[in-house]
Amino acid sequence: MTSMTVWRKYYRLVGSHVGRTFSTNNKRIVDLRSDTVTQPTPAMLHAATQATTGDDVMGEDPTVTALELYAADLFGKERALYVPTGTMANMCAILAHTHYNKSAEMIIGKKSHVNLYEGGGYANLAGVSCKQILENENAMFEMDDVRDAFFRDNDDHFAKSTLICLENTHNMLGGVALPASYISLIGGMARERDMKVHIDGARIMNAAVALNTSPSVLCEGADSISICLSKGLGAPMGSIVVGETEFIRLARRARKRLGGGMRQVGVIAAMGMHALANNVDRLADDHSRAQRIASELKDAGFFLPRGGQVDTNIVFFALPDNSKLTKEELPKKMFEKYGVKIAGGYSKGGRMFRLVTHMDVDDEGVDTAVEGIISLCIP
Repeated sequence: MTSMTVWRKYYRLVGSHVGRTFSTNNKRIVDLRSDTVTQPTPAMLHAATQATTGDDVMGEDPTVTALELYAADLFGKERALYVPTGTMANMCAILAHTHYNKSAEMIIGKKSHVNLYEGGGYANLAGVSCKQILENENAMFEMDDVRDAFFRDNDDHFAKSTLICLENTHNMLGGVALPASYISLIGGMARERDMKVHIDGARIMNAAVALNTSPSVLCEGADSISICLSKGLGAPMGSIVVGETEFIRLARRARKRLGGGMRQVGVIAAMGMHALANNVDRLADDHSRAQRIASELKDAGFFLPRGGQVDTNIVFFALPDNSKLTKEELPKKMFEKYGVKIAGGYSKGGRMFRLVTHMDVDDEGVDTAVEGIISLCIP
């Protein structure tokens, strides 16, 4: 059996279950589990075939360099660094900010992605301890809680507070968008205490669109930002870290230690460049669809946090007390009967479901999802 025959055999096994144009049991698949499930567009794939490449570890891939320069300018920072994943982007930032302080502590949100979903890398890779602060429903810290969490290194009992991490938009709080005024307030407090501010901005472009502001204005109060290209922007992989020149130098060193150095990666970076340059404004469509889902589920009697307010493209909901299905049954029934994939098991004892709109979900897909959830659950 030739390698091409093997490829075709296994592609047939998986191909019918993925992508925007495939279907199962004559039903179109609507995947609302995450905005990471999007397929590259034809324009992205064309950009990849035209990319000029070089060895990026040596700093010689012109496509990567162009992407980094574009991102740095977009966010009003001096430099940028392209990395394989969002988790690595945040880890590079933490390692860079704490490079010269081996008794560092950072202040992070209790419900943040860095705290919950990145393998504890800040502890086991960076050796950084953390103070967890509970965010309010608008994804903000109470300022007194930040002040109480801060420690200088003038007492042998304490690690030195070195870094504050924010998340914008905030995943576990339903895609809440933090405004520039709040980020600047945190940034001012941090500078007064000789700390830095990093934003986990996996969905920062969603925040910028929702708040109708530029990324540079939105993030002016932060020292560094990570930007994911493979969520709402639709690229197949890659994230960027932006910051000042010395910070990026240290982040590049961290990327090497984490195994993130890539060679002729311009073929992937070209798709990221296309996503960042062309797929930002359309995020408003994702937000509108998510808000419509939230409105219709709330009207039907489902529980939604924040009274059903949705800022961007993430909707959390819980079943009503009189639901015909249990929380365990709903995902399976949604896929079997409607071809809709949803994710459950979030917070509040696993009661919450999360729906995430993205470029591969259109109005028809939203209609199908809403119809399915309501008809399966409401008596």
